[in-house]
Amino acid sequence: MCGIAGIVSAAGDDRIEAGTIHRMCQAIVHRGPDDEGIFVKNGTGLGMRRLSIIDLAGGHQPVFNEDRSLWIVFNGEIYNFPELRADLEKRGHRFYTHTDTEVIVHLYEDLGADCVKKLRGMFAFALYDERRDKLFMARDRFGKKPLHYALADGRLLFGSEIKSILAVAPELASVNNEALLQYMYFGYVPDPITSFLPIQKLPPGYLLEFEAGQVQVRQYWDLPEYGTRRPSSEQECLEELEWRLAEAVRIRLISDVPLGALLSGGTDSSTVVGLMARASSKPVKTFSIGFSHDDFNEAHYARIVAKHFGTEHHEVVLEPNVVETVEKLTSSLEEPFGDSSMLPTYYVSCMAREHVTVALSGDGGDEIFAGYDRYGIHLRRKVFERVPRWAWRFYREQIYPRLPHDMRGRKFSYNVSLPWRERYVDGISFVPSFERDLPLWSHEFRETLKDFPSPEDVMYGYFDRAPAADPISQMLYVDTKTYMVADILTKVDRMSMLTSLEVRVPILDHEFVEWSTGLPPEWKLRGRSQKYILRKLAERVGVPREAIYRPKRGFALPLVHWMRNELKDLIVTVLLEPRTMQRGYFNAKGVEQLLDEHFRERRDHSGRIWRLLMFELWHRNYLEKIPTRGLETELPVADVTGERE
Repeated sequence: MCGIAGIVSAAGDDRIEAGTIHRMCQAIVHRGPDDEGIFVKNGTGLGMRRLSIIDLAGGHQPVFNEDRSLWIVFNGEIYNFPELRADLEKRGHRFYTHTDTEVIVHLYEDLGADCVKKLRGMFAFALYDERRDKLFMARDRFGKKPLHYALADGRLLFGSEIKSILAVAPELASVNNEALLQYMYFGYVPDPITSFLPIQKLPPGYLLEFEAGQVQVRQYWDLPEYGTRRPSSEQECLEELEWRLAEAVRIRLISDVPLGALLSGGTDSSTVVGLMARASSKPVKTFSIGFSHDDFNEAHYARIVAKHFGTEHHEVVLEPNVVETVEKLTSSLEEPFGDSSMLPTYYVSCMAREHVTVALSGDGGDEIFAGYDRYGIHLRRKVFERVPRWAWRFYREQIYPRLPHDMRGRKFSYNVSLPWRERYVDGISFVPSFERDLPLWSHEFRETLKDFPSPEDVMYGYFDRAPAADPISQMLYVDTKTYMVADILTKVDRMSMLTSLEVRVPILDHEFVEWSTGLPPEWKLRGRSQKYILRKLAERVGVPREAIYRPKRGFALPLVHWMRNELKDLIVTVLLEPRTMQRGYFNAKGVEQLLDEHFRERRDHSGRIWRLLMFELWHRNYLEKIPTRGLETELPVADVTGERE
């Protein structure tokens, strides 16, 4: 596990300095505190920061082939590398390390870009082919590991994090208003765009080739067709599911450093811990956190699971300095990020890193097995489609706008009036719900957005591409491609890497997911039972029923309490300052009304306020610290009232 960065020039006489690559690496030293490696030659510079996991002594990167015509920097883990290595050795390849990184180099010699199809794991890598003067990059199938790039002045710059690119090319920090619009809608910036116009994310399951100054990006993997598998019985389905997930867990236990598990006490992480305990000769190290507020302290569920499986359990009940943590995290986030569960993810990563270097988690179960409440909710709301579309359209255009804003059920009535795809996207979008009632955007910002495609169209595009016929499977596909990648996995990567902890995700083993995707939707959502077959598997593994069938919370935290207490001064100071309003994004009156309703406890706006706070703190703690011109968003300046000048 590490962070990678580099520059490749289309001009062979363009000299890349080792010091330049070093600066890129220093920007991501938290991702790899153990070692640094740099390769520079012929207008090419590759760099890495290493967190040593396998072959601690001999795994220095960049890694090369026999004649040193191929060089690679690699971030991730390849779990099937022992089998791949054995096969490559039979075909005459000679290895000088015991790392998984070297396997990719020799696979590329035999298969070219198709080598990526053989890899089972999480990865982002850049490989320089000197003979062809070509750069080849690839990202794993689900986007567990990040990879960004930018093409500027005939050079391709890349990095695990955007900050590596901006460290040597701060002029690329030109704000992308389309990305900010998508953040406002969803609380994250979906791939492939970033908050900076010239910088892109390489999407999951894609590869990139840079040759003769041209960039070619193409897809090498996608989820297979949903619902093609028909198990003859539940017993048969569970046996196959158990074998496949147990194998995915087992191969992720390979490590030359201490390893454990993040345990929330829910179905997914508890099942992973149960399978780890079965495969381990020693007690599994497990980690969980709780909060002093009883309504949000779920540590007792993790305690029950830990006791049942005999783990070496570590637990901390937190009284965190929330303001300090928020300031720290927003200083490291390169894009605005609105998922408040990054806080407990960071806290549990900090605790785990005190004891282990690698931890397994239960992420991915909700998107693969239909674990979110919204799937069942939107399916049940299909009953409203019996009303003719013209009638609902008349309601939205003529009746809804005249309803009192505080009328009970007003937003619900709007949502159920929509066709089912639009209804689902409306349900996962933050902007449509509150912008209809409380406009928070300034007129100036709205004007800049007219030429951009609607963020909702991004979601509709995934619906159109979904290899599924039924609504549940289509929703799962959309969430797997968007929310899981840009929110869940981004959060896990950034928060764990801030503490130099590697997190492995067995439920998102691509072979396991390919098999699970083939199950019909009724095996995932049965009546009101979410994750039906995964819960049955948890029972089979031995997870206590009180952990399996408890109300879903995920990493719960007392956000409402914090917003009205510890964070209140920060919120008021930051969001109502003239400095904030003069950026031109927000309508001052709308923000004031939002805060007033929340602090008077008339309504709970904690999620909306959090996203606004993260947006402004990103501007202050990250964006404004980049020493460059080009940060302007080209918005007309607004005064503090939000009115146009």
